[in-house]
This record gives sequence, structure tokens and C-alpha cells, in this order.
Amino acid sequence: MSAETGRDLELERCLRECAQEQHRSLQKLYSLTSANLFAVSLRILKDRGQAEDCLQNAYIKIWKHAGGYDVQKAKPMTWMNTIVRNQALDMLRRKRVNEVSDEVLQYVADDSPSHEEQLVLSRSSDSMHRCLAGLPDNHRLCIELAYFDGLTHQEMADQLQYPLGSVKTWVRRGLVRLKECLSGI
Repeated sequence: MSAETGRDLELERCLRECAQEQHRSLQKLYSLTSANLFAVSLRILKDRGQAEDCLQNAYIKIWKHAGGYDVQKAKPMTWMNTIVRNQALDMLRRKRVNEVSDEVLQYVADDSPSHEEQLVLSRSSDSMHRCLAGLPDNHRLCIELAYFDGLTHQEMADQLQYPLGSVKTWVRRGLVRLKECLSGI
């Protein structure tokens, strides 16, 4: 058994026990995953205080929804990463509402995958990594920047120094190719 498989089994056990409201399992889950999940939150929010708040809210959601975790749909870290990512993006959107116009907010909302796309993407992280590796570099980079860093199309274009239209096309084509790859699995 690989170290990753052993860790997955331990996390699955902790989630089952959290669903049974065993507080020690939440403490164990936190000690095993908080560093990774905090990094996801911090990468998106870019503010330590907000990232800490995000992580706290995410663990509350993990505790409350542990009974809904399905080992057949995603690995434990994939499931928890999705919760943290969504929590961070929600916080980012709320923050941006106060800072940006409705026109820009429309682009922020367009960047996040729909619920259906998230389910497709989280079925198997191994399949996801294989499918991502098969994308052209520019498609993969844009999808990773949007998913892991929460960047808008305009922010990606500015950071990569490519035209906005090219970035939007790469994201759209990359998502189409990912969906095709994942649906064939």
C-alpha cells in the first residue's frame, strides 16, 4: 500500500467518524490536512487573516457535511479542497463586490466552474491530473490559474501578458477538452 493510499484511507476514516460527530476525528483531520488546505485558501485570497477565516468556515462545512462525502466520487483531499476553494472564492467575490463594478464582477462569476463541472472535475484526481497533462501548456496554465489562484480572465491576461481574447479562448477550449477527457473515463 502506498503512503498516499494509506493517507486517503485515514482521511476517509476521519470523515466517517466526523459524520458520527466524533470530535477527536475532526482534530485528527485538521492536523492531517490544515497545512494543505490553508495553502489553497491563502493562494486564492492572498491575505493571511482572510485565509484563516476561510479555513475555519471550511472546517465547519466539512464537519457538517462529512456524511455527504462519497469515496466513489472523489478522494478525501479533492473533496475538502473543493470546499475550501469554494469558500475562498465566495469570500473573494464578496470582497470584490465592494471594490469593483458590476461589469467586472460578471467576469469573476464566469470564471468558476458550475456545480456540474465541479463534480465532473472531482471524480478522480488521478484522472484529472492525466487529463490536465494532455492539454496544451497555455490551456493548462490558464485553467490552473483560474482554479487554484481564482484569477479572472483579465488578471490572467495581465499576468501572462497575452491578449484577453486568447486567454478566454484557452480557458474555454481547455475546459471543453477536460470535459471530453473526463467523460471518456
